[in-house]
Amino acid sequence: MTFEAYRIDRKTQAAVERKFEIIGEALNRLSRIDADLLATITNYRSIISFRNILAHGYDTIEDRVVWGIIETDLEQLLHDAIRLL
Repeated sequence: MTFEAYRIDRKTQAAVERKFEIIGEALNRLSRIDADLLATITNYRSIISFRNILAHGYDTIEDRVVWGIIETDLEQLLHDAIRLL
């Protein structure tokens, strides 16, 4: 999918943002259970902060920012998750 396709597809935007919220909330909960394990996730603080922005600042979300995270950060998160599994 291109950015332009993402930008006009509200259903995909909602799904992506919701999944990012879930990931951020899972890491937030992990912080209360196993901080050492959480520390092995690259940029976990930023991920949790992004979740908070999505959940509470939903009216200020910029499609370009979300798309940038998909392009630059998602692969590292996937790598970290696979390593932990």
